[in-house]
Amino acid sequence: MLVFLRNPWSSMARHLLAGLAVATAAAAQDLGEPHLTPVSRTPDEAALVATLTAITPKPSAAEAMPGGAATVPVRRDDEAFSAPSGNLPPERLADFRAGKALFAKLWIAAPSALVNSDGLGPLYNARSCQACHVRDGRGHPPTEADGGVATMVLRLSIPALAETGALADYLTTEPDPVYGSQLQDFGTDGHPAEYRLKVTWDSYAVPLSGGETATLRRPTFHAADLGYGPLHPDAMFSPRVAQQLIGLGLLEAIPAADILALADPEDADGDGISGRPNVVWSAEFDQPMLGRFGHKALVPTIREQSAAALAADMGIATPLFPAPAGDCTVAQADCRAAPHGGDPAGAELAAVGLDLLTFYSRNLGVPARRDPDAADVLRGREVFHQTGCTACHQPGFVTHRLADQPERSFQLIWPYTDLLLHDMGPGLADHRPEGGASGSEWRTAPLWGIGLTATVSGKAGFLHDGRAQSLLEAILWHGGEAEASRDRVVALPPADRAALIRFVESL
Repeated sequence: MLVFLRNPWSSMARHLLAGLAVATAAAAQDLGEPHLTPVSRTPDEAALVATLTAITPKPSAAEAMPGGAATVPVRRDDEAFSAPSGNLPPERLADFRAGKALFAKLWIAAPSALVNSDGLGPLYNARSCQACHVRDGRGHPPTEADGGVATMVLRLSIPALAETGALADYLTTEPDPVYGSQLQDFGTDGHPAEYRLKVTWDSYAVPLSGGETATLRRPTFHAADLGYGPLHPDAMFSPRVAQQLIGLGLLEAIPAADILALADPEDADGDGISGRPNVVWSAEFDQPMLGRFGHKALVPTIREQSAAALAADMGIATPLFPAPAGDCTVAQADCRAAPHGGDPAGAELAAVGLDLLTFYSRNLGVPARRDPDAADVLRGREVFHQTGCTACHQPGFVTHRLADQPERSFQLIWPYTDLLLHDMGPGLADHRPEGGASGSEWRTAPLWGIGLTATVSGKAGFLHDGRAQSLLEAILWHGGEAEASRDRVVALPPADRAALIRFVESL
């Protein structure tokens, strides 16, 4: 059976449903993919795909091109994540550039004489997409060095309120009645910000084999200077850094059936890994779909992800989530009554703009591998397999054959993710359910391009809240289903541990 749960991401999502597939993967094979128009694989193609994507410790020359033909030449500067897909047809480059301009656009409050630029907020986290996804890369927690500026948000919810009707048995969370589903740290004139994000750190050493040690930082996030009174006494919040954007269109084009085939919710094979799909209700298509995007795989398509972020992060309405957009609750009457820009239908960014922004996000190219044939990288690849990392970080997929989107069609890609939910243990738990994900479950993050994080973003920050300042720290935070693999990494000879990190940095 499929159990559908209400999605608490933002106030408009209060009317949506999300759900978790708790039956077999086979029962979920009927999930639609209305965002794609795939051509069915022939038996020969299916056999070829199985061969190409089989997990094997033997290196493949194809891995040097992690995005298939969409791979872009590697740049070792801060624009490494900002190139269009390598196989994007020339006639679509204008659309990519137009989408890039919208991604960088600075929105202002309505009303304004600047047509098509007003509608910001009234409560918001950023004035542009690029403000959080700096150069299309990762965000980070606030630090004194950058003046306390954060490129992350605090998601917010409370346990489900008592309701009646068909959905009553499935609701797990609701928005905070005053602050909604996300805390906004800025407000336009006359609208106080909801809070100020503060973080404190507790550091401790972790002993490793060979006499080495690593230092981990445990963050505690605080919602300070609340502008609209206290939070609900049962409020739960979860910090989320902005994620890198490369390769999203390729992830969106992976057949849902191929992802579902990797699920093992009851750990039937006894390997301790029980990845689960997050099956969500799509606001865009009004039907259940496989969740692929976000730290907990709560959103099924890039277009829906873009529209939801515009609404929750900037208060910008679109045809998918029309005005009043944002996260203004009934208790925030002034916020809900504030003027908005855009057309009379309540879209501050019209459908054509949302489509261009989606096209840009869908076609950011994946950089080529760095030094894939180096001896220590090849040794690190062996260690990656030996320590069991591929149980969640599935190396390869082949995308759908798409007659209308040649740049994404039938590409052999190497994202190193299964896009499934995994229990990562108490160390990483935010103790906040979201859709079908529990408070300790997270989607396996793609690893492609991860070694360029500091180059693009100016600093390294990994995991959902940016706590890990190095890839080794990120590995050491793994618990739950990944605890056995983490312990193997701790016990490795130092040279092998260093090779493992070199391999992941090369992806």
